Amino acid sequence: MKRRTLLTGLLAVAGTRLYAVEGPFEIARTKAEWRAMLTELEYAVLREEATEAPFSSPLDTETRAGTYHCRGCDLPVYGSAQKYDSGTGWPSFWQSLPDAVGTKPDNTLFATRTEVHCRRCGSHFGHIFEDGPAPTGKRHCLNGVSLTFRIQGARGTSL
Repeated sequence: MKRRTLLTGLLAVAGTRLYAVEGPFEIARTKAEWRAMLTELEYAVLREEATEAPFSSPLDTETRAGTYHCRGCDLPVYGSAQKYDSGTGWPSFWQSLPDAVGTKPDNTLFATRTEVHCRRCGSHFGHIFEDGPAPTGKRHCLNGVSLTFRIQGARGTSL
């Protein structure tokens, strides 16, 4: 009887969606505060680790010089010099800015992947894969909805 209860509990946990990283972040908000500042899709991606549809973000084809910021807290997280076209339909980078992101294991979809999130507010960006270009060999495959873009030298301009 106890084995059956344990097995049922383990199966329930395995099928449960993990949510954005919990922890002591510099910027912390309640669910209500996050919902008030984000659209439904932004909330699903940044706080519930959902994924936007491929080829749906204008940031996937953005080629101007600038900086990508976390939509949740405006921290600069990726530079345009590290962006490349991976052909996946999501904005991809081979490296983040220094001290900008955190990672954690993501065991959903029956495989272990590396989830990448904002180190300041914990917002989910996407995943890091080992099939990227030199010099790192990494592909930071990100949801465009998790980011805003600021053109280099332009104040207050963002997408």
